[in-house]
Amino acid sequence: MLGPELTPTAPLIVGIGGSTRAGSTSERLLTVCLAETEHLGARTLAFTGGTLRLPIYEADGRTAAGPAVALVEAIREADGLIIASPGYHGGISGLVKNALDYVEDLRDDARPYLDGRAVGCIASAAGWQATGSTLAALRAVVHALRGWPTPLGVAVNSELPVWDGEGRLVDAGVRAQLRIVAGQVLGFARRWGYDPACSND
Repeated sequence: MLGPELTPTAPLIVGIGGSTRAGSTSERLLTVCLAETEHLGARTLAFTGGTLRLPIYEADGRTAAGPAVALVEAIREADGLIIASPGYHGGISGLVKNALDYVEDLRDDARPYLDGRAVGCIASAAGWQATGSTLAALRAVVHALRGWPTPLGVAVNSELPVWDGEGRLVDAGVRAQLRIVAGQVLGFARRWGYDPACSND
């Protein structure tokens, strides 16, 4: 999204997450967090639900094709990311993990993988145990991809009354946490944005 008050040079924050179920908790949390980054002056681009129905990633040297190309190119251009996953059996959903596996296609870039980018992590699940383990798994994957997980990660128990009957976020605590994550991702992007002169090439 590019609001009228934003410029093409504003930091680009890419969101990845949700599930195949339209309007899932993780997708809605991602949407709220991205909206907070927009409010702070960022451009945003989201890959959720159907746009994450990608072929299983195969690390055999084949180049991403079709919808995966758009995802890889967006991550390549991103100044920061926000990732939201539902907790499936205590871990990241296959949908989200497969999307993150495509970051391997950036291994030979001047800025490889998620190098030099802050990544906000959000986990939602029906119970606290799975929210914690999923959030920890997300942060571990971001570390492995050379990204910088934000100091705050958000874990949301979807069994609690987080939304009203119209799907609006009514939990003030969760909203405040999402706002903090948005600020940390964008603040990092503005202060430590990629400088080609500092690359290894």
